[in-house]
Amino acid sequence: MSLARIHNMSISLDGFGTGEPQSLEAPFGHAGERLHEWMFATRFWDAGGIAGVDNAFAERHGQGFGAEIMGANKFGPPGWQDDPDWRGWWGPNPPFHTPTFVLTHRPRPPMEMEGGTTFHFLDASPADALAAARDAADGKDVRIGGGPTVVRDFVAAGLVDHMHLVQVPIVLGRGVRIWDGLEALEDAYDVETVSSPSGVTHLTFTRRTAA
Repeated sequence: MSLARIHNMSISLDGFGTGEPQSLEAPFGHAGERLHEWMFATRFWDAGGIAGVDNAFAERHGQGFGAEIMGANKFGPPGWQDDPDWRGWWGPNPPFHTPTFVLTHRPRPPMEMEGGTTFHFLDASPADALAAARDAADGKDVRIGGGPTVVRDFVAAGLVDHMHLVQVPIVLGRGVRIWDGLEALEDAYDVETVSSPSGVTHLTFTRRTAA
């Protein structure tokens, strides 16, 4: 069976994956772009960027996926469901290039974009959404793309096989936290940490297989 994987999910030292309040002008709230500056400096993001450990981890974001799942707040700012012309943050050719499943309590018809991305809007549990994405992934893995609420819900449901978090050395104090409700997560995963010269720490969680 294909794997459910999370890559390049940035969090603060206090575990927040986004700040608040989120809006069209501030997609990550008061966090701004600080959670993602490490990635903007990589060759993965910009051809003129640097190689090294951050780039090696960042590049895995695009390897081996046949579908993506994201939450409503990743697809658009609060209230996008009331705008019938909203087509996501990414313009006519989004970077996913696969079937992409948006979890929302207000579904709408599928939206076909350039470059192979089709957005499907589902009101579904994590398990049902993952089943739909796996059907569409044609044997490849499914990326759980965020935001932090979706990541937390899928981990809490026991559906994530591999998770890559990037701890950024800032304290946000408020926003949406990854860790709430995930006590003793380390009991189900092998955890590895790699420190980078950029100041971030890469945390990888790989689900333990039953003996």
